[in-house]
Amino acid sequence: MTLRVTNSLTGEREPFEPQDPDSVLLYYCGLTTSDPAHLGHARGWVHVDVMHRWLEWLGYDVRHVENFTDVNEKIVARVGEDGDTEADVAASYVRAILRDMRSLNLLRAEVYPRVSEHVPEIVDLVERLIDRGYAYEANGSVYFDVTTFEEYGKLSNQDPKEMEPQGSEAEQAEKRNPADFALWKAGGVDPGEIAEHQHDATAPAEQAVETAQTWDSPWGRGRPGWHIECSAMSMTHLDDTIDVHVGGQDLVFPHHENEIAQSEAATGETFARYWLHVRLLQAPDEEKMSSSLGNFETVAEAAERYGPDVVRTFLLSTAYHNEATYSPETIAEAEERWDRLERGYERAVDAVDSMDARTKVVDQSLQDAIPAIREEFAAAMNDDFNTREALSALLELVNVVNRHLDEHREYDYRGLRSAVETFEEFGGGVLGLQFGDAADDGDVSVADEMVELVLDLREQEREAGNYERADELRDDLEALGVEVQDTDDGYEYRFE
Repeated sequence: MTLRVTNSLTGEREPFEPQDPDSVLLYYCGLTTSDPAHLGHARGWVHVDVMHRWLEWLGYDVRHVENFTDVNEKIVARVGEDGDTEADVAASYVRAILRDMRSLNLLRAEVYPRVSEHVPEIVDLVERLIDRGYAYEANGSVYFDVTTFEEYGKLSNQDPKEMEPQGSEAEQAEKRNPADFALWKAGGVDPGEIAEHQHDATAPAEQAVETAQTWDSPWGRGRPGWHIECSAMSMTHLDDTIDVHVGGQDLVFPHHENEIAQSEAATGETFARYWLHVRLLQAPDEEKMSSSLGNFETVAEAAERYGPDVVRTFLLSTAYHNEATYSPETIAEAEERWDRLERGYERAVDAVDSMDARTKVVDQSLQDAIPAIREEFAAAMNDDFNTREALSALLELVNVVNRHLDEHREYDYRGLRSAVETFEEFGGGVLGLQFGDAADDGDVSVADEMVELVLDLREQEREAGNYERADELRDDLEALGVEVQDTDDGYEYRFE
């Protein structure tokens, strides 16, 4: 059965046909690093992770890129609370987000580009748009002229003439058309832009904006616009045309619409062949879960309270293209599902490794059921990554295993071995659940926290001039299997 996906660009469920029959270029719009990651963010992460895993199961080489937006007014609004500068705030959240990702057993992306690392590519892209007549400079800022791109609105199905104006009042005064959007913003950040996003513990707005990052450009010193960033990073690390662009439903307009316009205007090529949008996670109050509304549970809190497998089971219990609700009832359902899966797997493992598993015992109903369940799982995943139905197939496998074990004193070894392999291949390899030994590998988030404490201490020793002691701390970590690399932006590490 061919994989079919719901393409937001056409509104149709279409056969998936990447440009290269052997590989898939996948870009996911990542987080603005101004708040802790919550379960709404994790919903996108986990579904993209499963898309990545299923595409690999189908035989594709998946090149998966996910960005961090580390230049944004909301980040400046956290100065004084989560760091002394915009760059410090962003770095602290990037570290926390990566830790949260590891705690949920996500496959690593090929790269996690940050906006601050790609300003030269952004400037080049803006210059190309000006040269091609799609953008114009005004008082040191640069705007995209939506009237020059005939297909503007094709993703969100909006008419540019009827759209709400984009940008601040000051920007509106500079634009040719109300719907034009900023590619480059002159100067730094105005205190008024961050006031509504500040907390009581943050620095005064006038002080916080002094730490905002700016860069030189042909139009003067300034900062990149939000939308141009993803186009530049996607083109840098993938190609002018990618196969799959995934993001939250709330990004369809203006972010993704503007990405299409600026990218295709710059290259003359299709930007993304398939647009997949993850529907929102609703909080119990029926509002979307979001940082701005404050009605969220962080990934770290949820992973500690329920465990990563319950969180993944909860998030995968609704297909990405349907809205999901976070509530005590839906979490309880996920806990029950994971408990059934885990106990079913453990019963199968205990039985197949026991003296009661016999080579000459054949339970034809068991042996016939497993290929059918595998087909059901594959059919669900090929039906627009329908993780709900895929989970149902694995739960049916639990029923089949339990029935065999309850009805027989001597067990069908071959049938049980096939069941265990199916749990591990589909439940573990595709859905990312951690059965058996994989679930007992230790708390990655705690390990990360301990490593970061040591590395922070190492930084303090270096700042104090105690380089020998700093080197000793690094050597101690490497002896424990932690590889440390110093970069211009600080340190990075990975577990060997």
